[in-house]
Amino acid sequence: MIRRLAAAAPLVLMLGLAGCASTVSVPAAEDANDPLCADVTVRLPDTLGEGASLLERRWTDGQATGAWGDPTSVILSCGVEPPGPTTLQCVTFEGVDWVVDASDLPMQRITTYGRTPATQVYVDTSVISPSDVLPAISRLVQPTPAESSCVGLEDATPVPEEG
Repeated sequence: MIRRLAAAAPLVLMLGLAGCASTVSVPAAEDANDPLCADVTVRLPDTLGEGASLLERRWTDGQATGAWGDPTSVILSCGVEPPGPTTLQCVTFEGVDWVVDASDLPMQRITTYGRTPATQVYVDTSVISPSDVLPAISRLVQPTPAESSCVGLEDATPVPEEG
């Protein structure tokens, strides 16, 4: 009996390690322990996208994080520092404003605007379009109270001229 257990031990160890191999290492954001982040991440979808762009969820080792795709093509972190006013593009999905930083294409860093804690999604646009990711994630972020929203140049308050 002991010989069978000893013979099975390496197999059990290999299976255990193989199960851990698919975990994605994502550091927790500074405010990941905010209870609103738990509300977001407890409801993360099992998949993002559809058809050829369907990405399966993978487990992560950081609090308030999520990842999809193999190799990883979408990473979510809740509790990141909220962005301040910016001239970067702002898009709205499901009533949630997102600031789009496309300075590292094909990767895009997309962060909620006007909500604390902020949620950030890092998307490999060569694999999946952000427009296939943001609707599902926006529905999760909606309950986080909006404190402000993006405004266009036409909506901005003009600065009085000195004179």
